[in-house]
Amino acid sequence: MNSEELNKALVALIDKKAELQKLTYDDARYDDIEEELHDLEDDFNEEYGPFLEAALEKVHDELSSDTDVLLPTAYLPVGTSTKPTPKEGVWIDSEKYSGKEARLTLVPNPVRLVLTVGKAVQEDVWKA
Repeated sequence: MNSEELNKALVALIDKKAELQKLTYDDARYDDIEEELHDLEDDFNEEYGPFLEAALEKVHDELSSDTDVLLPTAYLPVGTSTKPTPKEGVWIDSEKYSGKEARLTLVPNPVRLVLTVGKAVQEDVWKA
């Protein structure tokens, strides 16, 4: 797996997602940008999905999570910040963090999965 290409594709996808979020539904460009985003998501999942899904399954197992593993694009943050907010990513149920809100986020620079638990805990749980 070429981690530089993966990072480049991830940044492009997150940038397109951020571009779409800045638009209102009545913006003339909205449908075109949304279509571009869906195409990027499809290409990303096709190219990197199996690799990232295997990583996600491993992380879910390590965290003793019963939560289903979703497509990698579900775990994207809002922006390319290296520190996701506590509300970004996908909520997971984890025995390791029972009773606390835990989320997994796929972030770039370098590509990794970040576990956020509330506002206190944030750790890298996997790196490409």
